[in-house]
Amino acid sequence: MPETTYATERLDHLGIVAGVCHEIGLIEQVDAYVGPTRRKVSVGKVVQSMVLNGLGFVGRPLYLTPEFFSNKPVDLLISEDLEAADLNDDSLGRGLDRLYASGITEVFGHVASQALAVYGIAHRFYHLDSTTFSLHGEYTGENDPEAITITHGHSRDHRPDLKQAVLSLICSYRSRLPVWLEALSGNEADKTSFPRTIKAYVDQLDEGETPYFIADSALYSQQNIQELSQVKWITRVPTTLKAVQQLNQLLDPAPMQPAATEGYRITELCSTYGGVRQRWIGVFSTAAYESEIHRLQQRIAQEYEQAEEALQRLVGREFDTVNDAEKKRDELRESWTYHDLSIELEPVPHYSHRGRPRKDEEPERLGWQVVNGEVVQDEEVIQQKRQTKGKFILATNELQVEELSADKLLDDYKSQGESVERGFRFLKDPLFFADSLFLKKPARIMALLMVMGLSLLVYALAERKLRKQLVAQDEYIPDQKGQPTQRPTMRRVFQMFEGIDVLLISTPTGVERQVLNLEPVHYKILKLLGPYVQKCYLVDI
Repeated sequence: MPETTYATERLDHLGIVAGVCHEIGLIEQVDAYVGPTRRKVSVGKVVQSMVLNGLGFVGRPLYLTPEFFSNKPVDLLISEDLEAADLNDDSLGRGLDRLYASGITEVFGHVASQALAVYGIAHRFYHLDSTTFSLHGEYTGENDPEAITITHGHSRDHRPDLKQAVLSLICSYRSRLPVWLEALSGNEADKTSFPRTIKAYVDQLDEGETPYFIADSALYSQQNIQELSQVKWITRVPTTLKAVQQLNQLLDPAPMQPAATEGYRITELCSTYGGVRQRWIGVFSTAAYESEIHRLQQRIAQEYEQAEEALQRLVGREFDTVNDAEKKRDELRESWTYHDLSIELEPVPHYSHRGRPRKDEEPERLGWQVVNGEVVQDEEVIQQKRQTKGKFILATNELQVEELSADKLLDDYKSQGESVERGFRFLKDPLFFADSLFLKKPARIMALLMVMGLSLLVYALAERKLRKQLVAQDEYIPDQKGQPTQRPTMRRVFQMFEGIDVLLISTPTGVERQVLNLEPVHYKILKLLGPYVQKCYLVDI
């Protein structure tokens, strides 16, 4: 009679990831948009496997996906008809190719729209920004006019030596929830890409919607604000504009109104820059002022040291004429921003012979030696610099104050840090798809960037749902320090689920499965996350 055998499979936090994927119908939505492939591993299943791999946070590159799933319950996480060996590099590569052929932005937009509908998420305000991904290797030989160009450009990773791709992302208000994604060539500038991205997103919205887009100063140019008349925008006005420089000199924080956001003062202004009626909001930040003044003082001190060193090298130096000496002094002055220089010259007679000259002998020529000098601060320039610190200008084409007050405008702009910027930090985590951008085809790089965006979507949805349920049911879970919280990060929750295994008990009558090591806090989290996640942990609903 056959003996009973036992085996285990690692589940950890992947059941949460899979549960959210199942809840939003990730596989079904991708397959519905891409179409059938007549292959065992559909494109939707390829995408879900890569999302699980990416959110596994194990730093395993894509070509080792079969190894990643070799000890995982693939039937619970993806589909009952799959095994780890099915998720080979051929399946993944073909899946990425089909995603690209179907349009990565369109596929992503379709999935994201359905996901937000499932969770009942709707906003009028959106955050827009872009980032770069540095890539290794050569990307040549593919004559595809629709594919991006992997090339050098302005690197936000501070790696100008590497070629790169640009990822443009629109996130829902005050969240990391991405609703729109575009992969762009490595030399694409925000100034030109932002209006195209906004128009593309707006084109697929329902008629009658008027969204607000929040972006950094790259959005603000005469051409862009003229082109974006059909949407509402909030952005920072570049300090390169002469009008902004003048305002920063003239604005006095004292009469400005205290903002609802602590530490800020604001004042309403008007502008017709670019022929567009708009509201400008002058903003003064106490924290920014203190920080910028500190940096200014550091720069002044550093320049003073450099100026003193230059003066010491200059003292004792002889010039042929006074004009030559003064020209050198002026060259040094022009190289400094915050300091001026005065020098003292003495004539140095030169005779045609050695030895002491006769009392009435005229020198053959006179040289002029710098015998002393003084470096002094240019107080007028420094005061002008101080005048501009801590100030910036925000702009919007929403003219109705009752629709968007100055206080709300400031608060909305500041929320960039809570939204798309956090999303980029997530995507650039060293453990997220580590070393997986080895793909040599730009088309597959584009598709992989889309999968990374879907991974961010799944992660952000899980985090949002858990936090909302904790508040709604007045529940708490422990944070990293063991203190109760209602705002855990999903990374922390994932850590809490380390060591959760599936035990397989094989007997002559069949295979029984049990999930091991679930504690009361795990059951609480699973209940809050709902039935799709509970099912992945074999929890009775």
